[in-house]
Amino acid sequence: MTSEDFGTANEGTGPAEERAVTRAAVPGDGTRAVRAGLPEPVKYEPTLPGPVFAAHFHLPGEPTGPYTYGRDENPTWTLLERAIGELEAPGQESVETLSFPSGMAAISAVLFSQLRAGDIVVLPDDGYQVLPLVREQLTAFGVEVRTAPTAGEAQLEVLDGAKLLWIETPSNPGLDVCDLRRLVAAAHAQGTLVAVDNTLATPLGQRPLELGADFSVASGTKMLTGHGDILLGYVTGRDAALMAPVRRWRKVVGAIPGPMEAWLAHRSLATLQLRADRQCATARTIAAVLRDRPEVTGLRYPGLPDDPSYKIASQQMRRFGCVVSFTLPSREHAERFLDSLRLVDDATSFGGVRSTAERRGRWGGDAVPAGFIRFSAGAEDPEDLVADILRALDASAA
Repeated sequence: MTSEDFGTANEGTGPAEERAVTRAAVPGDGTRAVRAGLPEPVKYEPTLPGPVFAAHFHLPGEPTGPYTYGRDENPTWTLLERAIGELEAPGQESVETLSFPSGMAAISAVLFSQLRAGDIVVLPDDGYQVLPLVREQLTAFGVEVRTAPTAGEAQLEVLDGAKLLWIETPSNPGLDVCDLRRLVAAAHAQGTLVAVDNTLATPLGQRPLELGADFSVASGTKMLTGHGDILLGYVTGRDAALMAPVRRWRKVVGAIPGPMEAWLAHRSLATLQLRADRQCATARTIAAVLRDRPEVTGLRYPGLPDDPSYKIASQQMRRFGCVVSFTLPSREHAERFLDSLRLVDDATSFGGVRSTAERRGRWGGDAVPAGFIRFSAGAEDPEDLVADILRALDASAA
């Protein structure tokens, strides 16, 4: 379903009617999230068909048609991928989305399908903690890997001659933001492809393709599906020639999502706008409260007007995400704080309806202080979360 499906021109209407028609022709985030990817209605059929469990399909004669073998295509993937494409790039029918069994599968599909020995790739040095492992593998395959921080568009300094620029904005877990338009323009001017990890923002917070990127890549495990019970990833792009190698990579390595996971993900999209609005607003509230605590340093949330990333973020983001990062004085202090929380699970990942927090230094892959906390605001009542956080901060100070 595209934006054209939500109303038609109505000549002769007055100003109020004209505004209503215009609004109907460009559906809002909630409408798109609820309706995205749904098939045409068929009498007595469910609005969202159940998952299709099939390794093979009836295929007499020539092997043509949309569904031939379960590693190549699946009707449940088709609906999910259509839905994600409508969220990532509303109204752009040329967009193609491919789903994967995890965010890392999606990331790997872009990197390893686009790069060859002798190519140069630029990665963020402050991004997702598995990227150093990806760097090792790319280097082993003969790809030159350069890195630079997200903030200040520092990746521009090492971009010369690169085949692919990989951007993560906001960065995870530090929440730095870079100017996507500027980076994309510089990259494309020298023939460099651009992929953006859109996990933290989600398509409701940021649309990389509309900002010029060639690929928008994300882990659907996080806020996109939002319940902490699905591993999923996806790649969206507008250029069929660029997406073809990604599709081939998925086929060759068999990195395909399960039908049940794909169906659950599509079902979960319907509440994305509701969850995102609540969680992003709560994250901002929490960040504002933490700003007044003397034991908290290094507070970051792109939606705070005094955050270093706010100016750029407000120019390219429509929602600022559910993650707040901050630092407590020591590892021990941070662990006491986490132990004292009652409404927040000490768990990794982010974006779920149940709030989570963790001391990121325990993994050893992020260049963060020992007391660094990544906090993901859930859908609980914000007043309850604030009270729980303040109580835990008081208790951990002893």
